[in-house]
Amino acid sequence: MFENLSDKLERSFKLLKGQGKITEINVAETLKEVRRALLDADVNYKTAKEFTERVKEKAMGQNVLTSVSPGQLMVKIVHDELKELMGGTMTDINLKGSPSVILMSGLQGSGKTTFSGKLANHLKTKRGKNVLLVACDVYRPAAIDQLHVLGDLIGVKVYSDKENKNPVEIARNAVKEAKTHGHNVVIIDTAGRLAVDEQMMNEIADVKAAVNPDEILFVVDAMTGQDAVNTAKAFNDKLNFDGVVLTKLDGDTRGGAALSIKSVVNKPIKFVGTGEKPEALDIFYPERMADRILGMGDIVSLVERAQEQFNEEEAKKLQKKIAKNQFDFEDFLGQIHQIKKMGNIKDLMGMIPGVGKAMKDMDIDDNAFKGVEAIIYAMTPEERHNPQVLNGSRRNRIAKGSGTNIQEVNKLIKQFDEMRKVMRMMNDKNAMAKMMRNMPKTR
Repeated sequence: MFENLSDKLERSFKLLKGQGKITEINVAETLKEVRRALLDADVNYKTAKEFTERVKEKAMGQNVLTSVSPGQLMVKIVHDELKELMGGTMTDINLKGSPSVILMSGLQGSGKTTFSGKLANHLKTKRGKNVLLVACDVYRPAAIDQLHVLGDLIGVKVYSDKENKNPVEIARNAVKEAKTHGHNVVIIDTAGRLAVDEQMMNEIADVKAAVNPDEILFVVDAMTGQDAVNTAKAFNDKLNFDGVVLTKLDGDTRGGAALSIKSVVNKPIKFVGTGEKPEALDIFYPERMADRILGMGDIVSLVERAQEQFNEEEAKKLQKKIAKNQFDFEDFLGQIHQIKKMGNIKDLMGMIPGVGKAMKDMDIDDNAFKGVEAIIYAMTPEERHNPQVLNGSRRNRIAKGSGTNIQEVNKLIKQFDEMRKVMRMMNDKNAMAKMMRNMPKTR
């Protein structure tokens, strides 16, 4: 995400490289390129203009320390302003009601129904909430079916009434159902249209009046750029929503919606969708997003995702197996599955400072482990647990069974053996000490 914007901002900062101090002339040249980068990213013109004026005002009032270059100072100022432009701090959703009612709004195709399922999964697994999903899209039967499929997938109950064509009644009845059966959060998925129209706006306003939601979220496809901002304004004028959800942010290389929407509607971005899976939902942190836009990575989010998949008991068992040199292909497969649960592989790599930029032209997708998994799945349970039995004939059979070739199988087994040796050495303090003593000494 934000690849084009990141590249152009980096080029604009290079104008200050080698400059001994900040002057009105070199700042003007740099900010001209910054403004151009923002406009190319489909940022609202007024927003881009005001942004560069604030950066210029701060830059001209700064005394550059001898230990800091003008370029570094400009990056710091732009980072701080980007953070403020996107809201400054993380804003949580309001869950104070009994039950808490969350009303979803947005156009058809924005990802409302999918996000409703993701939010239900997030509130259930991260906050221990008993969620009720409500299907209020009476025009699209597929939306009701989709919500039921999502509910079954994440283990959350869905309230629907296909015979009733009145979304206000459905919403009101769903809240009664939630109170009766002890659901403490109700998420209402409403109908959308291909464009903003009066009937849709009046209908969702009626639902709002009927259930008095604690939180109204506007869901918008980040890839629609400036159109997303215009639509947000129309919905906010009618609904006065509480926050924005940007979906499909992982496919947006420009980022105009994320950068413009807060300044135009003065409502915070609360969540971002970064994939199709129920877990592909991130809380929006403006500072972390500013880090990523400027190529600084996002180690905090990466660690948080890793911790979500981390099982302390399993880790202890794995450590014992490594110490006894018993780490096998079954364990290796388990580690691959944990990495995949963390999200899109290229997105994860982009969270590591410096790595995202280095890998921007590489074609890395979620099928990166497909060949490795196919080879391991083609092994018998004995071969997975005892890799030493993998002789020539077994390897040939595995190659045929996995749809790969003998060279790929041999390469994986060799890499696995080398990895196992390194893991054992890292776990063995004596072996590490011996290795350090044997390293060539430098003068």
